[in-house]
Amino acid sequence: MTDDIHSLRSGSLTATIKAHGAELCSLKDGGIEFLWQAGPEWPRHAPLLFPIVGRLANDELLHQGKSYRMTQHGFARDSRFVWAERGESRCTLVLHDNEATRALYPFPFRLMAAYAIDDSGLDLTLTIANTGKETLPASIGGHPAFNWPLQSDAAKQDYALTFARAESSPVRRLDGGLLRPAVQPSPVKGAALPLSESLFTDDAIIFDRIESTSVRYAAGQGASMGHWLKMSWRGFRELGVWSKPSGAPFLCIEPWRGYASPAGFDGEFTDKPGLMHIAPGAEEELSYRIEVGSS
Repeated sequence: MTDDIHSLRSGSLTATIKAHGAELCSLKDGGIEFLWQAGPEWPRHAPLLFPIVGRLANDELLHQGKSYRMTQHGFARDSRFVWAERGESRCTLVLHDNEATRALYPFPFRLMAAYAIDDSGLDLTLTIANTGKETLPASIGGHPAFNWPLQSDAAKQDYALTFARAESSPVRRLDGGLLRPAVQPSPVKGAALPLSESLFTDDAIIFDRIESTSVRYAAGQGASMGHWLKMSWRGFRELGVWSKPSGAPFLCIEPWRGYASPAGFDGEFTDKPGLMHIAPGAEEELSYRIEVGSS
């Protein structure tokens, strides 16, 4: 145990979290690594997206006549969190607003990330508290990247995402990091999304009308062969699925509460579509769970 990282264990499952960004950086079952190990194609594992998801127009947050520079996905992923709890099967990290954050985002807040492991999976609970005197506008998202393929003897095109429910609603795509105004037909066939690199030619697939609250990622007919994982979520209203179309060996499954600014929107941040508006003294709690195994 060091000040920089902390490891959790339950049965054959282990997880490692670092203080920088409160980021999960390893999730293993019996020594099998499921999480992308931040290779040169993308130098992150599972960053937390706060106080925005995606981009703002011109990377600019406008509030009460002032402009603040806010780059893609916000600053939490590059901030050092403080350990509030460190145990064998759970840990909690906290980020408070400070001089550096207020120069980018002029709102008081407290962001808490609580990890808990059991024999079959890992839970992450995110709690955003408004510690100020005005409404707190914010978005938050997970961005975990998993190895694709999960095992070396499988091909990437063998894999599929299988949602808990059919996902027939149109999806959204990005242009220059901003949300395109037009929707696109869902690439999901019933509840199954066969995976291929070509899906990501236009960046992430954004399910902004997601029906499911869980999805299974695995290879084989019916997504039941070899190593698998299941993600489930609570409190998140959108889901992003992303990889790079150039052969990068990872797949991101991203529960979101919020999304990039729509192309053409350059108004006050508090009017941006997709935000939570948290009352003074109130909190918002969201969570996701990753279960892993082999079959």
